[in-house]
Amino acid sequence: MQENLDPSDFRKMILGSPDQFAEGMRLAGDVRFSSNPGYRSIMISGMGGSALPGNIFRIYLSDLVRRGLLAEPISIYQNRFYELPWEARRSLNVFASYSGNTEETIESLQSAIAEKLPSIGISSGGKIEEICIREGIPYIKLPIPYPDFQPRLGTGYFFGALYQVLVNEGLAPDMRDEIGNGAEYLRTRLAALEESGKALSAKCEGKTPVIYASPRYKSVAMVWKIKFNENSKTAAFWNFFPELNHNEMVGYTHPSGPFQVIMLRDSEDHPKDLKRFDVTAGLLREQGISVEMLDMEGENVFNRVFSSLLLADFTSYHLALAYGIDPTPVVLVEKLKRMLT
Repeated sequence: MQENLDPSDFRKMILGSPDQFAEGMRLAGDVRFSSNPGYRSIMISGMGGSALPGNIFRIYLSDLVRRGLLAEPISIYQNRFYELPWEARRSLNVFASYSGNTEETIESLQSAIAEKLPSIGISSGGKIEEICIREGIPYIKLPIPYPDFQPRLGTGYFFGALYQVLVNEGLAPDMRDEIGNGAEYLRTRLAALEESGKALSAKCEGKTPVIYASPRYKSVAMVWKIKFNENSKTAAFWNFFPELNHNEMVGYTHPSGPFQVIMLRDSEDHPKDLKRFDVTAGLLREQGISVEMLDMEGENVFNRVFSSLLLADFTSYHLALAYGIDPTPVVLVEKLKRMLT
């Protein structure tokens, strides 16, 4: 039954995730921007799964600053549009598209070329590769490890490659050992995370998932939401404390349907936020809302972020199977692209 619903072996793609970090760093090699006029900000232009690593990247760099391992912060901006925002003119620009054919990213790259902005391209080929080679722009080519491989499962490749570029530029310390140890930690947790994901998917079945986190991990909550959208083909939503207590929470007074709230809690979150997790969970349960409190696991931020994302992958994967849906294709996205062209 599972094989019939998962002909592309999406599960195998998930299981291979921990191997991507080292490979991404290797692929970046000694690639660096052809010019760097003293910038300490990065603009990442990308859409969909190719944009997700930028959100996660920001969390990790902020943690390095907090630990005193990065003396001066690096600002991470993201561009999810056709035009470059003004910050791009004061930043090092990364153009990320797994397929290499994302039209928004291509237009942004062409704008950067016209303005001679310091740039790097990252893709598995496509027009991004063609443009970078033609224009002499530094380029990192990503692999396609499996047929039907999905960009939303390539976060480790992007993360490793982007981090190595910062190391090459002298903008960040070499954290190869921590990242490698984190990848090994993820490998040891795969079976347990899949079992937890399978159990959580059963609680989500027939409900709309809503994911909440603290400000530090709000991007993790957003990626959880996207995993439900693309893997389970179901609507999902996200927000973060304490903002959600000032507006969204009131919406549960008269809920319009069954919801499954998932709270991503870190024991090192602000004490007042931790209290909000517990109090909010109690209030929502009084309204008949199902709430699952998930304590993020791992000894450091890298482990916590990526073990949580693996749990999101497994949860959304098994929810897709429960719905009788192939988790791999994103039919509506492909239909939209055809209609636009």
